[in-house]
Amino acid sequence: MKQLQKELTTFLDEISRVYTSNFPFVVFRKPNEELITAYVQNSKEVHYLNSYNEQGFVFSPFNKVEKKVFFSVENCEIFSSKIPSEFKLNAALSNSNFENISAKNSKEKHIKLIKKGIDFIKSKEAEKIVLSRKEELKFKEFDVINTLKKMLNNYKNAFVYLWYHPTIGLWMGATPERLINLSENKFTTMALAGTQLYKNTTDVVWKEKEQQEQQFVTDYILDTINECVENIEVSNPYTVKAGNLLHIRTDISGTLKSENIVEKLINTLHPTPAVCGLPKEIATTFILENEGYNRAYYSGYLGELNRNKNTQLFVNLRCMEWHNNTASIYIGGGITMDSIPSSEWKETVSKAEIMKKVL
Repeated sequence: MKQLQKELTTFLDEISRVYTSNFPFVVFRKPNEELITAYVQNSKEVHYLNSYNEQGFVFSPFNKVEKKVFFSVENCEIFSSKIPSEFKLNAALSNSNFENISAKNSKEKHIKLIKKGIDFIKSKEAEKIVLSRKEELKFKEFDVINTLKKMLNNYKNAFVYLWYHPTIGLWMGATPERLINLSENKFTTMALAGTQLYKNTTDVVWKEKEQQEQQFVTDYILDTINECVENIEVSNPYTVKAGNLLHIRTDISGTLKSENIVEKLINTLHPTPAVCGLPKEIATTFILENEGYNRAYYSGYLGELNRNKNTQLFVNLRCMEWHNNTASIYIGGGITMDSIPSSEWKETVSKAEIMKKVL
């Protein structure tokens, strides 16, 4: 155990040194795995993804027409360490106290946006729209590495990451949602939607609204992957825990029909109805025109591309952006015609707690 502690300390000290030296890097741990991995770029340039045949780590914005930042295997030093599931990293309890500097009318503003979304859906323009907001927390001091430790300790079944580029900024998060997993010609993904607070059990009853929202996501994925995937298998919906929340999840798997269709498959799935809505184009346009801020990398995707014949990408949820001593926490929820604005607001408050818990 002492040897493990020493290796982890060396690993995290190196990450801290890289961050201080202002070089681009990402450090991450995949869900329910023991390996923590770092990519450290050997220059401070911004590189973008040119081909889905490249190997490395991709960081994509929500808006699919925008460029995707790419840390190529060829341009990075890659190293790893182990964190056994029973092992807890030594993290301080909290950073300094923070001040919520979000607009005082943020609740009223978001509820107004939700009402507008519901009216839009009722006019038969859409079936579902995912609407989001951000909270801004101002800190006197903020320890990035300590926050990473707390995320690793608290969210073992999530994709936990810390991503930094001096030109773009710092993002970190603990997302429960996988966009795609490709292992040679084997394909898996998940439909994740519906939210309620975890109260010491996953044996819960889901309202029709949440079940319908999750079914929208499942049906969309099944409809859109047909051109690329065969031998499709679908699990029954089941409840999963993510932080202090519960969601409904359906697992979907199959076999790729041919090679060189990774780009087509990813572009078909992203953005999923879980972060956008249905129909996708109409929901995306409504979001871009009405949310009133730029989501940037929130609800985009990130992960390893073609690494050891494996591609694992995750939807960038439960995340925050760090800039000028301010943490911007991004949260959202799916809106249908049955949504109750005050309840949708409370859902975003619950989701925000996932990141606040580690601050």
